[in-house]
Amino acid sequence: MASNSGHVRRVKALYKAILKIHLGLPIHYRAIGDQYVKDEFRRNKTSDTKQTDIFMHEWTKYYVTIAKQLSHKNRTGVIGENLSSDFLDCFSSEQLGQLYELFQETQKPLKEKE
Repeated sequence: MASNSGHVRRVKALYKAILKIHLGLPIHYRAIGDQYVKDEFRRNKTSDTKQTDIFMHEWTKYYVTIAKQLSHKNRTGVIGENLSSDFLDCFSSEQLGQLYELFQETQKPLKEKE
């Protein structure tokens, strides 16, 4: 990611905010989410400016979505959202593979995850 110190602070702040909001998730989702966030932020350290802007935008949207879903006003208990086919069409084959692995992990029985 870009070396600008202001940018680095924003990236770190978003990273920490996401991990903090994950504290409100069920434990099995939290473990999966924390690991995924750590891997993604690590993987994108050397991205170019355009990719970094997209990365920050999407992770900020993720944070806002999870914050809304975990708020006291949202009593549905639903966490996450469906991804449209248009959205998925923008993914690279590597990203689709990562998404599928993440999906598989969330489908495992709780005992298998422990």
